[in-house]
Amino acid sequence: MATIRDVARMANVSISTVSLAFSAPGRVSAETLERVQRAAAAVGYAANPVAQSLASGKSRLIGLVVADISNPFFGKLLKEVERCALTAGFLVIISDSGGDPAQERAILDHLNGQRVAGIILSPCGNGEAYVRSFDELKMPLVMFDQKVAGLDADFVGSDNRLASAMLTEHLLQLGHRRIGFIAGTRDLFTTRERVRGFTDTMAASGIEVDRSLIADGQYDGERAYGAAMRLLTRPDRPSAIIASSNVMALATLQAIGDLGVPCPERISLASIDDVPWINVISPRLTMVVQDATELGRISATRLLDRIGGTIPPKAIGEDFVLTPRFILGNSSAPLRA
Repeated sequence: MATIRDVARMANVSISTVSLAFSAPGRVSAETLERVQRAAAAVGYAANPVAQSLASGKSRLIGLVVADISNPFFGKLLKEVERCALTAGFLVIISDSGGDPAQERAILDHLNGQRVAGIILSPCGNGEAYVRSFDELKMPLVMFDQKVAGLDADFVGSDNRLASAMLTEHLLQLGHRRIGFIAGTRDLFTTRERVRGFTDTMAASGIEVDRSLIADGQYDGERAYGAAMRLLTRPDRPSAIIASSNVMALATLQAIGDLGVPCPERISLASIDDVPWINVISPRLTMVVQDATELGRISATRLLDRIGGTIPPKAIGEDFVLTPRFILGNSSAPLRA
């Protein structure tokens, strides 16, 4: 059976260099890493991840915890995180918290027990007790999508306030004044920011916001469907609706179709985030989209840099906020008299 010594001899490097190439590939040059990998393949050597974990006190695993794995946004992000991780010699363990802080805590405890090297998390809680619970984690942490006040960790996300402001301004330019807004889970960072972008833009145009038109969809399809139904069956229903997530946009579109309300002739619809098979959905949604792939790349790179020591362990967390992109569809149209 081939050993690490055989690899070192074949690659003409030291044993410690071979060990470093397998345990922390980012800390050796690309040329050396390629030479070691070729030598390992030639002699038939494969590093023992269990032995590496025992020796280093941590594994070659990265935890990725999301709130809803069925959401296409998280799927795109996962794909890029996994690509970056595999390139650096890590494997990703993905878990779904369901947006439940208790379930999230159970997942984090299990990942801690598995000695994962680091965690990328879409947090679903807030408050002092929630922040203190992260003191027990002994590995690097990167937050994405949802930001938690008081938690000292890197944050990677999009400008949520701008996202809803862009859609609101678009509908205002089309003449709409009664605009419904289906919001996400109360008290979450993205929900607060997206609602704020909507209300601030309305106020800047001199329009008083009817708070009864801001519905609670909780980033859930079934709840958003009910919220949309209530908005659409009001005698003073809005002329346009903004759904602040892709899942809620699809649910709203279903409600519109079930009621037989022509879209966009009688109700305009706009969405934050894109949806699967967007080109075959009618009407094609007007939306503001996040670059999930770039968010995944930044999240993974930041975590890997912290794991590898490129970033000092005590360095304070930084924010990385991307600008979303507006895409005009045919689900929004000028207000009809």
